[in-house]
Amino acid sequence: MRLGLFGGTFDPVHNAHLFVAEGARDELGLDAVAFLPAKGGRYRDGAPTASADDRVAMLRLAIASNERFSLDESDLAAGATGYTADVLPLVRARYPGAELTFIVGGDSLLESPWRRFDEVLDGLERFAIAPRADRPLDPLRSLIASLEPERRAKMTILGLPMLAESATLVRSRLAAGASVRYIVPEPVWRYIAERGLYRQGCGAPGPQPPPDAR
Repeated sequence: MRLGLFGGTFDPVHNAHLFVAEGARDELGLDAVAFLPAKGGRYRDGAPTASADDRVAMLRLAIASNERFSLDESDLAAGATGYTADVLPLVRARYPGAELTFIVGGDSLLESPWRRFDEVLDGLERFAIAPRADRPLDPLRSLIASLEPERRAKMTILGLPMLAESATLVRSRLAAGASVRYIVPEPVWRYIAERGLYRQGCGAPGPQPPPDAR
C-alpha cells in the first residue's frame, strides 16, 4: 500500500488541507492519505489554540465523505514527543509493508525547526511538499539542494496550484468576528460556530448557523 501521511496541527482543518491531501494522493498515486494531527508546539510558536479533542473532531467531520482519507492519532498519544522522527516508527508499525510518503506545506518545512530531519527522511519512501502562494519557491529549492543525494532524491515539490488559505487566516478572521464559511468544510464551520472556537475571549459563542444549516 502507498500511504500518504499528512502532518500538521490542523488548527483548524480547512479546505486547502483537503485539496492538498487529494491532490497529493492523485499526483503521487497514493492509495490513501492518513491525517496525522500533531500535539503541537514543536513546529510553530506556542501551542495550538483549539484542544486536541476539538481538532480531532473537526478532522473527522472534514474527511468523513472521502473513503481514501483516514485519521491517525499516533502523535496525540500520552507518550508522544511531538517529533516526527519519533512518531514515524509508530506509524510504520501500524501499517507494516506500506510505502510511506509524508506530506507538508512549504511553510512548515521552511519556517519551523525540524529536529532530526535526516531520521525523518530515512524513515520514508518520499517527502512531498505543497507550495504556498504566499511563500517563494527558491528557499525551498535551496533547502532541497543542500541535502545529501540519497535524501534529496526523496523530496518532491507537488505540482499543485499554489493556495494562500491557511489556518492562521481562519483563526484571524474568526478572532475578528468575520465569517470563514467556504474557507473551511461546512461541518467544520458549523462545529466552530456552535462552540465559539477561536473567538476573542475564547468562550464567547460566535454567530450560530441558521437552523436549516444544522
